[in-house]
Amino acid sequence: MSVVSPILSTGVSFGTPADISIVKEKEEFRNYVDSSFQERVRKTYVAQHTNQTYEYALSQRRKYGALNSGLEMSIWQASEMLNDIIDESDPDVDIPQIHHALQTAEAIRKAYPGEEWDWFHLTGFIHDLGKLLLHPRFSEPQWAVVGDTFPVGCKFSDSIVFPDTFRNNPDLNDPRYNTEYGVYEPGCGLENVVMAWGHDEYMYRVCKGNNCTLPLPALYMIRFHSFYPWHKHGAYAHLMNSSDIDMLKWVLEFNQFDLYSKDPTPIDIDAVKPYYEKLAKKYFPDKVKF
Repeated sequence: MSVVSPILSTGVSFGTPADISIVKEKEEFRNYVDSSFQERVRKTYVAQHTNQTYEYALSQRRKYGALNSGLEMSIWQASEMLNDIIDESDPDVDIPQIHHALQTAEAIRKAYPGEEWDWFHLTGFIHDLGKLLLHPRFSEPQWAVVGDTFPVGCKFSDSIVFPDTFRNNPDLNDPRYNTEYGVYEPGCGLENVVMAWGHDEYMYRVCKGNNCTLPLPALYMIRFHSFYPWHKHGAYAHLMNSSDIDMLKWVLEFNQFDLYSKDPTPIDIDAVKPYYEKLAKKYFPDKVKF
């Protein structure tokens, strides 16, 4: 299970999967062929790949980007909305998302102890907080919130999971959107790319809109952790700029904790609650707009 970890330009060495208690072999994760949840997972992706268009993603940005839902609460209160939420695109586990959030955060905390890394701990905790869009308060469908993400407004990469399920997406045959660059310019940077709408993009906008003080690597982790065609398969390199190249190593580092910390055994929420409440208050206002 050894993995060669990237090295920061600052000379700081990233952790390794040895710092994570992996509950099954690494190759068993992200099984999109015959997992226990195969039918549910494929159904979610069929809907996502049919409905996630350039215009749809822009409309969701407008709808939620203003953070004017009227919902204001602490980060911890928001996390409690994940208590009964299951990610139907996940082939690995079907535990409530608050447990996955805390498992990720605690794995990072174990590998990166110390106050200098507390922003990384908090990032693990909130990375999927955007899935609260599945809560009855918002009632968005699964396909509009979860699943691997990808750029819209240009050709869909064959490295996207279930690539055959784009056949009914209107953008597939639209000459404005079905070329390699589509509506983008070479090297425009991922910041200027419209991503398929979901929990990643929403939580990124919650962070920015509430003036959180998390560093840039954290924002990349939150926004692009589900962008597997990019950070796993190297797709869409033609849209990257120098910042994306520099930040990729952070997203890769985060990914091992997000993926390999998944465990069907629930975490002791009460035991870790005080720590993450304290961190949230350090980096976010007491009342966060959603």
